[in-house]
Amino acid sequence: MIGSVSTASVYQSSSHLHGKRLTPSKAAEVERIEARLTVLEKKIGEEKSTGMDAGDLDQRRRLQERDAEVRNHEKTHQAAAGGLSSGGMSLVYQTGPDGRAYAVGGSVQIDTSPGRTPEETLRKAQRVRSAALAPSDPSSADIKVAARASQMEAQAQAEIAKKGNGGSQPEAKVTSSKQVEFHKADEDEESDSTPSVDGGPSEARVAKAASAYERAAQGYRES
Repeated sequence: MIGSVSTASVYQSSSHLHGKRLTPSKAAEVERIEARLTVLEKKIGEEKSTGMDAGDLDQRRRLQERDAEVRNHEKTHQAAAGGLSSGGMSLVYQTGPDGRAYAVGGSVQIDTSPGRTPEETLRKAQRVRSAALAPSDPSSADIKVAARASQMEAQAQAEIAKKGNGGSQPEAKVTSSKQVEFHKADEDEESDSTPSVDGGPSEARVAKAASAYERAAQGYRES
């Protein structure tokens, strides 16, 4: 026969055991039981106060964590971008079991238009890349934006080198779109997230940009 045991009776039993001299292993087991009972009592209290079952409470907890993660991610982009950020934070919401809206994805728009001079473009590209990689967990879209910023930086360095050598090098044309977005999408959609810029670079173009950046940086250091 299987009977039910209330938490009160278990606490009485554990209190009785504390009155005895227990071996270290038994004492540790009692502590683990009491810790589980504390968690159980907390869950039961939440279910009673919110009217949600354990599944709904777990979903709400995960949505709360996701909401905090998304907001922190986008705020980090904004802080690093400074004056380059425009339009504020755009968030995608999901309604939780408690009826509240939780952020599950978001983006921040940033200006990536070339500067008035190659030097200004260089500084701007470096700022864009820093902003893209500022969060501790940059998304795939953030990494693509950083690659484009590196390409923009390499082109600006080529123009600076050209001026330094009296214009003997071919002109490097900066082809940057005016705005791009840093995305923090839901994990299931993360792989499909791309910057909102027409004609995104292929993997080959990203690799070429990185190579060009390295060559330009090397020439800049040697000049």
